[in-house]
Order: sequence, then C-alpha cells, then structure tokens
Amino acid sequence: MTSRTLKVALLQETDRGSLEANLDAIEAGLREAARAGASLVLLQELHNGPYFCQHESVEEFDRAEPIPGPSTERIGALAQELKLVVVASLFERRAAGIYHNTAVVFDRTRAIAGMYRKMHIPDDPAFYEKFYFTPGDLGFEPIPTSVGKLGLLVCWDQWYPEAARLMALAGADLLLYPTAIGWDPNDAQDEKDRQRDAWITVQRGHAVANGLPLLACNRTGFEAAPDGGRGIRFWGSSFVAGPQGEILASAGTDARELLLADIDLTRSENVRRIWPFLRDRRIDAYDDLLRRFRD
Repeated sequence: MTSRTLKVALLQETDRGSLEANLDAIEAGLREAARAGASLVLLQELHNGPYFCQHESVEEFDRAEPIPGPSTERIGALAQELKLVVVASLFERRAAGIYHNTAVVFDRTRAIAGMYRKMHIPDDPAFYEKFYFTPGDLGFEPIPTSVGKLGLLVCWDQWYPEAARLMALAGADLLLYPTAIGWDPNDAQDEKDRQRDAWITVQRGHAVANGLPLLACNRTGFEAAPDGGRGIRFWGSSFVAGPQGEILASAGTDARELLLADIDLTRSENVRRIWPFLRDRRIDAYDDLLRRFRD
C-alpha cells in the first residue's frame, strides 16, 4: 500500500489578553504553519480569550458570538488564503439562553465545512462549564474534508472511550481534541504528574483501541481566577499520536509552540489488519453500555 503523508500543525498558545490579540496570534501561527507545509491546523479550546469557566458569571456570556460570525469570517478567510484545513474552537451563541462550546472546521475556504458541539460538559472546581454550555446535539459525526474525515471532539470528551469509538465507527480518519486542561497550582508535584500522565495515556488508548492517529492541542500558561481563586496553570503538552499510540510529536508544558508532525494515513489500514479490534467487537453483548450503572 502506497503511503500518504499528512503534515499537521497544533498551535499551543496562551491567552494574549484580548480577542484581537488572540486572533492576531492565531493568524501568525496559521501563516507559520502554512510556510512549514502543513495542510491541517488544530487550535486549542476556546482560543479567543481566557478560560472564563473558572467562575460563574452572567457577564461572561458577552464573549459568545454567533456561528457564522466575526471570528469564523476571519479564520475562514485565512484558511482560504493559506489553503489550510483549520479546526477552530469558539463560544457559540446559538440563541438567547442557548450557548455551546463549538468546534468549527474550514476546508481551504472561508465557508464552514462542519461543526461539532461539545457533548460531555464538566462541572468541577475551576471548570464550571455546565453554567455556560448546553450539551451538544450534533452527535458523533466525522466532518469530511480534503485531508480526510475528522473525528472532532473537545476536551472533557477525551476521557470517554465511547466518544472516540463512535467517531471511529462512523468512519473518522483522525481523532482531534481542542483542549483546555491544567493544574491547581496548590497540588503537589506528584499529583500534577499523575494527572498529566493520565491525560496523555487515556488519549493514546483511544488511538490504539481505534487504530487511528490522534491530535490533542492544549492551552499553556497560568490564568488567574476572576473571583480571586487559585487559578489554573494549563500544562500544554500538546501531542500527536499514531494508530498504535506512538508519540509522533509533543510540545512542552509551559511555552507557546507550533507543533508539527507528519502522519502516514495508510498506517491505520495496516494496523487494523493486524489488530482487528473492530472485527472482534461483541456488539451482541454490549446492551448494558446504555445504562448509567449496574446496581
């Protein structure tokens, strides 16, 4: 089988302090990625501003915008100019009282190729997302693009093997996760290490279990809590894994970085031939997966 290589880029960034500054940084990153020969660029979760879900405040809803809207227009224009497939991540205002955490795909044109609305919504200390986001209603449907079918998921989705599997069963060629995850600065270093290792390990497991390449793009840098809390130190560590979970490229924990990797898209076919997990699934015995818990 002839190999087919896809060069991808992940733009690991910090919050630059304003919407315009963040979009300017994204534009610079997209231009750099295009110069480096990338065809697909993945941006981090909610890249237009700070991670505002550290507290609950109705004023934060003012950050949301419609899709299509000003940000999709600017990023789409860049995707068209630079001939890139771009995965963006926005706070969507769908209607009064209905807001989503939404990923948007552009396929070398300013027109929107597809969207995914985050399905799993956390509600944990410093991650109060249920206050802001309505759970997604677009399902686990890959988005067709010129570089393949993108199995797009967002952050908290990355802990759920069911989400990755459903994307794989629907024909995804790659799994992609825009992410915003970090440490409580007061946690001990061994706890921080366990959390980061678990995050990497579970996603590598999704790549292995489905025989698919996987891209995870995380924020980096410290963001103070608006309500005077401890804040979050986002741990970066964006990475690209192959279909056996092998790390193809990884970023550091504490710096802005344009991470580049070459993915051989034919390896998924070869890996699935020797590890036919999809063939051997016992779909006749999985009914209990639809239950919350077996008492």
